Amino acid sequence: MVGGGGQVASALASTVPAAHALIVKTQLDLDITDAAAVTDAMVGQGFDWIINGAAYTAVDLAEKEPALAQQINATAVGILARAALAGAARLVHISTDFVFDGNANVAYLPTDRTNPLSVYGVTKLAGEFEAFAPGGNPILLRTAWVYASTGKNFVLTMLRLMRERPEVRVVCDQIGTPTWAVGIAHAIWGLIDSNATPGIYHWTDLGVASWYDFAVAIQEEGLARGLLTHAVPVIPIPTSAYPTPARRPTFSVLNTDSTRSAVAYPAQHWRHNLRMMLDELRAQ
Repeated sequence: MVGGGGQVASALASTVPAAHALIVKTQLDLDITDAAAVTDAMVGQGFDWIINGAAYTAVDLAEKEPALAQQINATAVGILARAALAGAARLVHISTDFVFDGNANVAYLPTDRTNPLSVYGVTKLAGEFEAFAPGGNPILLRTAWVYASTGKNFVLTMLRLMRERPEVRVVCDQIGTPTWAVGIAHAIWGLIDSNATPGIYHWTDLGVASWYDFAVAIQEEGLARGLLTHAVPVIPIPTSAYPTPARRPTFSVLNTDSTRSAVAYPAQHWRHNLRMMLDELRAQ
């Protein structure tokens, strides 16, 4: 697995099934934009799978660094795909809800038309095409609103702001599904164990929420677990009141039916998994 240290990569490393052995490569261990280095590290080593947990995920900064985002989110994926093909392995590549424009009113199917709004989304979509190198047979898994008990994510940011500020203002008109990284890891292992058919899959927790709904739940569950000492007002605001360099889809709920039928791991509602993550955070 490449991208070690990221939220999903860390979750994969902590949930390795007994039937598998996982070798984790961080950015310092392997530069995935270096084709020769990837070939040396991957080809002929007996790997059955290459899991790509690496990505350029700074959505707003990508508007200023499109070349770097393209290099990591697209060019490197092609390098990994060709290395997998040369080594008779299969690639698992993680993508994003940001490949959609958010104009739908029902959950997006894996086959629905893409139309990214940001440099981040454009480069992740380019990476999807790269994953399907000629003759390749990848599993491409789109997910959304990822969080974990470590790293940089919305949950940890909200907990910090709720401790530091007299109130927090959160966008209420962007709708999606919060998704615990551990659930994504189990879904990936399930797809690997079932030797899933090559193609595009979706995985998130169950249910939907706005960022405002998510923030309210974080405060309620954080208070219940002693991670917060007092409540602060959580104020809903429109996207127009919080302008950002990158445009974001207003609706990016993913239809996960096909993935849930392919893996044994049961999906859980996002609020259940939020509680699980906060319990993990409290125990650290």
